[in-house]
Amino acid sequence: MATVLICRRFPRLSRVTTFSTTAKRKAESGSSKSEEIKEETPETANNGTESTATIQLLNPLGYRVLYNPSAYAKSRAASQQHAARNGGQALDDTLASPGTAQAQHAFSATSSQALPPIRNPKSAPLPEQSVPAHLSTAQTKEELEKEKAEMHNSKEDPRVFQKGRLEYRSLSYDKSEQVETLPLEEGDSILRSVALCKDRQSPGTITDYFCKLSRLPAEQHAALLSEPRFTALCGCAVKNIGLFSTSDLINVLKACVRLAVPPTHPLLEAFESEFCRRAWDMNLDQLLLVADYWRCLECSVPSYLSILFSYANMHWKDLTLPQFVQLVYIIGEGRRAPADLAQKVESTILKYMDSFTLEEVGAVCLGLFKSVSGISDHVMRKIADRVSLQMEHMSTYALVNVLKMLRYTRVDHLPLLKELGKVVPARIPTTNIQGIMHITLSCSALHYFDKGILTAVAMSLPSKVTYCRSKDAAKFLWSFGCLDYEPPNEEEFYSSLIEQMHRKLHEFRKFPEHLLTGLLGLAFVKRFPEELIDFALSDEFVRKSRSSKYELKKDLFTLSKSVEIECPSYQGNLLPSQLCQEITEMVLNFAEQEIYVRPEIVEAVSLLENILGGPKYVKNHMILPHTRSSDLEVHLTMDGRPIPFNLQDPVADTKLEDIGVTLTDDLMTQLIKGRVNSQSPMEVKNEARVSSQGEAQTPRAGGRAARSGGALTTDAGLQVEPKSGRCLEPLHSLGLAQQPRRVKLAVQVSNRNHYCYCSKRLLGLHCLKRRQLRQLGYVVVELPFWEWFPLLKRTRLEKLSYLHYKVFDPALLTRAA
Repeated sequence: MATVLICRRFPRLSRVTTFSTTAKRKAESGSSKSEEIKEETPETANNGTESTATIQLLNPLGYRVLYNPSAYAKSRAASQQHAARNGGQALDDTLASPGTAQAQHAFSATSSQALPPIRNPKSAPLPEQSVPAHLSTAQTKEELEKEKAEMHNSKEDPRVFQKGRLEYRSLSYDKSEQVETLPLEEGDSILRSVALCKDRQSPGTITDYFCKLSRLPAEQHAALLSEPRFTALCGCAVKNIGLFSTSDLINVLKACVRLAVPPTHPLLEAFESEFCRRAWDMNLDQLLLVADYWRCLECSVPSYLSILFSYANMHWKDLTLPQFVQLVYIIGEGRRAPADLAQKVESTILKYMDSFTLEEVGAVCLGLFKSVSGISDHVMRKIADRVSLQMEHMSTYALVNVLKMLRYTRVDHLPLLKELGKVVPARIPTTNIQGIMHITLSCSALHYFDKGILTAVAMSLPSKVTYCRSKDAAKFLWSFGCLDYEPPNEEEFYSSLIEQMHRKLHEFRKFPEHLLTGLLGLAFVKRFPEELIDFALSDEFVRKSRSSKYELKKDLFTLSKSVEIECPSYQGNLLPSQLCQEITEMVLNFAEQEIYVRPEIVEAVSLLENILGGPKYVKNHMILPHTRSSDLEVHLTMDGRPIPFNLQDPVADTKLEDIGVTLTDDLMTQLIKGRVNSQSPMEVKNEARVSSQGEAQTPRAGGRAARSGGALTTDAGLQVEPKSGRCLEPLHSLGLAQQPRRVKLAVQVSNRNHYCYCSKRLLGLHCLKRRQLRQLGYVVVELPFWEWFPLLKRTRLEKLSYLHYKVFDPALLTRAA
């Protein structure tokens, strides 16, 4: 068993979690933190010298795990059946790391499931020889069962729906079909006949040979494919391909599936061309069957699929339910959605909605998701209606496929989500890691907080964490951070995921977006693993991130600025100032076009200007551009009087008497109510009017203005104005010690997207923003959407009264003091 010590905290950050240090310490190697991270691979992680806990890992670091975790857990028997079928090398998502060529096998029998942290770091596992043999055997069987439960065959599991109807036998390849094994002697006899007759074989005989040879024992297939006489048989087939009947061609292709002929084989290239030539003379069952064979062979056949889709479009009215589901499956596996079929697909889904099996519903959703096919909210809601009523009878595999599509369409369906909270938690322990990830990510993407689901995920994850791909670990961290949930076992949960992030560092070099996703999720809950951050903000990683298919600049910006604010003792890499400036300009340009102009913000700005005395008293901008949302900044003196500070364009300012609003006595009573020993905005305006009508500004008057907050600076070099609206020189000479204290308000005009669905629970990014605003000295004032949006339809008087109450609340001044 390998042990890794987790240690080190940022000083002065009690909420910053412990994190693993799998790279060599700087004191030991003399290298920088970024170099340590770059050199780390799953094979070369070291133990740290400081420790607070010990975690026993599932896999010795000298081994590499070959896996393709599924999004789905079936019954124990089904899981074992799939694992037995799919015991070979995983086909997708297995990323090789340097130095692992000698360890291309799966877990050895001595590997064990990850254990919770052992609180006594001095304890050590018993010597291997001290474990009784019968316990060791039982342990091994249990580990193998757990490993099987995590296995997933990306080719076979999506085809489960085909077992639900007999009609699929004519539309798809049935791997479970029983065939009589051909004796080796007969196979050798066939190959001798091929060598003797060569070009004199008829198409029927060639077909018969292929079919018989495909029945050889599976362990003989690899040797057969490298046999020169089999190559000669393939050459005969290609030479006479035009003479084959369509059914013979299909049978030969089926034999190729059984033999696992590699997709680059010349025979398959010739067959694709021939099937394209004959496609319009075939029926839809044959076309779908051949397309399924191509999928089993993992051949990319875009030309053939284009013909299939065109043929289906022309004969759409004749499609049966199985033909339709199989077609959607083929569309998904081809990762390509014909635009001209979109409307027909939707109408057919509605036509067969009540007739689909639950597995077929999942298959349709998976096909649409893989092909990036959008469907209308109406159709998605119909699917969700069906699923919410029968979820307990649905396999987790099919359910996850529906959640993927629900996530993609961003449809909020509360009955389904509530039912999810009832059904899913009990399934989590028997669901494998990728399935758990998709469930968690669906909740996060839909901003749906369900404590039962998240707690079940958190409790199950540490023992499964070593099955996480880099993507899985990142999505877990993002989801929990996005929903701002720290589970009961938070230290074990986060420590295990951060440790897995270290182990998967080699994958992050290829998929930089996953590292940033995970680190941002951690930042939301105030956890900052120093070495990973140092690596993510290094020049090398920033360069690699530019080659990603995703725009990662803003994520880098958010991470770097958050570390600057929240980790003052951090000494590692940060983004260069020039790049930060470039990203800031990009964010602000977007804000000017899309955020500042939103009606709820424009209305709040306009009314605050009227209440406070003009645009100099309110600034609509992003105080923290890296948090990507706007703030209405207001400055008050400690006794609650507004201070003009938004003086970027003093020429455009007008006299205060032209900016104010005519108020009735009743409104004045409402506005003044609750104010203690402070001037009202109207009194401030009246003072300004008297001053501007002829009273010269004397040194004494200027001093009074400075003391009352009428002439102050917020940043070095800003022009300031007294209440009269006239410009003064920058008050650099006053010095910071002579400037009165002020309360800086950051007014948040929130909307539904800032909160969890159907709740008042703030999302992680906005928790981070408000935390950082407070850390920088701002008092956060919120106009929550459930209060402000309804007021937008009410009278101006009500809106003014509401904003006055929010800005001049005495509790704010007390809190600031």
